[in-house]
Amino acid sequence: MDLDIGIIVGLLALTLVKATPLTLGSLSGIFCERCGVVNIAIEGMMLTAAFTGFAASFYSGSNEVGIAVAILTGALMALLHAVLSIRFKMDQIISGTVINLMAIGLTGYFNRVLFIGKVVPGVRTLPIIRIPLLSKIPFLGPVLFSHQPLVYAMMILVIIVHIVIFYTNWGLRTRAVGEHPRAADTVGINVFRIRYISVVIGGMVAGLAGAFLTLEAVGTFEKLMSNGRGFIALAAMIFGKWTPFGSLVASLLFGFAEALGVQFQIWGVTVIPYQFLSMLPYVLTIVVLAGVVGRAVPPAAIGRPYEKE
Repeated sequence: MDLDIGIIVGLLALTLVKATPLTLGSLSGIFCERCGVVNIAIEGMMLTAAFTGFAASFYSGSNEVGIAVAILTGALMALLHAVLSIRFKMDQIISGTVINLMAIGLTGYFNRVLFIGKVVPGVRTLPIIRIPLLSKIPFLGPVLFSHQPLVYAMMILVIIVHIVIFYTNWGLRTRAVGEHPRAADTVGINVFRIRYISVVIGGMVAGLAGAFLTLEAVGTFEKLMSNGRGFIALAAMIFGKWTPFGSLVASLLFGFAEALGVQFQIWGVTVIPYQFLSMLPYVLTIVVLAGVVGRAVPPAAIGRPYEKE
């Protein structure tokens, strides 16, 4: 019985870990799309931040520096997306696609220049922090309170983003800009300012997700290591109806699918080939989107460049 509980606890704890970059990516999307800017560039922001965070941590010897650089990288990539989408009114899907492709090229090139052919021992991953007293709670302690720092950061950010979006003047203005920018403009809200700031904040959160991939999960950088998580995060955001807690629940669903595949491989389950187990999160993405798209209602002005009269 204890063994069964231990397996369940381990699976649930791994689910939370696997859901962390997806939830952070979803929060990034919420900041962008609540103000009316489509952001499919989360994948590219995560990938670029994962590389720069690892490189900064490797050369500085500090994970804190790596995290800061990853967040800054996400902000810069988001600023590029904002300028293309808001200033130059470029199609936001195309802008996001360009950034994703650019991220693949840049990280691949600099990875070859800086690390390929050299002995790269990697960096130390962030330590597990067991919260006093809470981590001793039976069952819930190991699941919720025995993790690395960015898992805790994700859980805290979900609460903060929910409060900011739904219970502050800034959040009200952001939602107004995403629903009816012209009406917001007529009451004195600076539509362009709101959109620029929201997109950049979203990029910073995506940068944190990238830092998780290298500095918390594996301690090294691998080509294309974001592995579609930015797109799964968008699916979680849509499934969660552009809300932080809804996105968290959806991310946990996707995270459970990934964790289950990992656990099956650990348990040596050979009835199902591991390639099919690795496909679980992506198949689930298709199923979820097929069932949700059309019924989920996005912000009314999403994807529409605003032209001030």
